Amino acid sequence: MAIRKLRVYTGPEADASAGSSLRDPLPAGSVKVSLGEILPLLADAVASNRTWLSDFAADEVTITSDLHDVLQAYRHYRRPAC
Repeated sequence: MAIRKLRVYTGPEADASAGSSLRDPLPAGSVKVSLGEILPLLADAVASNRTWLSDFAADEVTITSDLHDVLQAYRHYRRPAC
């Protein structure tokens, strides 16, 4: 009788011929999470004035172009009237 080996499924294999950046491996030390997962934590940290936020103030994040457009419009329209 053959011994079966179990493997952990980590998702579909990246197709080497596909040029999609969504399938490119992440750089070492990177993790992909949804905005919905981290937003409440960041909002709480900002509201609580957590000092560790300053450690990451210069870090860059990658967002979709449509989210960038929405944030730019929000920035424009939320300016206080002078």
